[in-house]
Amino acid sequence: MKAMILSKRGPVGPDSLILKEIPVPSPGKGEVLIRVRSCGVCRTDLHVVEGDLPGVSPGTIPGHEIVGEIAGIGEEVTGWNLGDPVGMAWLYRSCGSCRFCLSGKENLCLSPLFTGYDRPGGFAEYVVGDGRFVYHLNIGDPSVFAPLLCAGIIGYRAFKRLGLFRGQHLGLYGFGASAHLVLQMAKSSGMSVSVISRGDAHQSLAREMGADFVGASGTHPPELLDGAILFAPAGEIVPDIMLDLDRGGRLLIAGIHLSDIPSLVYHDQLFLEKSLGSVTANTREDGLGLLKMARAFDITPRVRIYPLEDATSALMDLKNDQIRGACVLKVS
Repeated sequence: MKAMILSKRGPVGPDSLILKEIPVPSPGKGEVLIRVRSCGVCRTDLHVVEGDLPGVSPGTIPGHEIVGEIAGIGEEVTGWNLGDPVGMAWLYRSCGSCRFCLSGKENLCLSPLFTGYDRPGGFAEYVVGDGRFVYHLNIGDPSVFAPLLCAGIIGYRAFKRLGLFRGQHLGLYGFGASAHLVLQMAKSSGMSVSVISRGDAHQSLAREMGADFVGASGTHPPELLDGAILFAPAGEIVPDIMLDLDRGGRLLIAGIHLSDIPSLVYHDQLFLEKSLGSVTANTREDGLGLLKMARAFDITPRVRIYPLEDATSALMDLKNDQIRGACVLKVS
């Protein structure tokens, strides 16, 4: 099979990934083999390639927003048939036995495995997944659907954790793959949304998709926020966002990597029950919840499609803010 494999860690460039022909993997006990139809290109993939995440070595196959079909079934797998449409996300497997897994918080598992990081990912024609952690899908175009499998799920988790309701004001900082899906969730739920983003193309897309206010980096929403989500990996803007929050407002950071956060002034940025938190990975319930919401409200990614062989170009375009919405590799 064809696969785009990490050749060296460091700033993404034309030779970061190389196309190789490698054997099709075999599913082990509890696993399924998936023929990949499309795979989204996520900012986490960029962090993998550039070495922002620990433990990545040459030979890694990135990719964790996977849509495909069941092509093989390992021992002790139930609930799947050959040809079933399937989705695969960042959480490859949790241990199921630590205190977090046992309390329904498998995203905080003490010994998890992640797709495209610990295990080979979807920048390839085939991938193996844990039969308990992949999703039954009912989809049309797999290229359009792929970004829901991470950008959608992590956005949904952040949106859900804020606990906002109709009529409240949400702020989105950075407007890429995840934020443009959360905007649809919030507007479908009757909220007003302000978007702050550095890219002109991102700002244009936010206006096109119905944001109530759109501003460049460094601007402030016209009214204080009940909640906010930071998608950009820019810790230096956290103090300013905290100033944008109303009393009791909450900022959640939805990235796996963030530059350092400067010190906060307690009275201005945390007093009056403001809070700052993060969103980590996903649970299977998050995936199911996102898929249900996407069907109910027709939440649809805006995508730019690349062939598998152009995975490095997709990553470079993502880094350089050239993507409106999300980018997807069409694999087969």
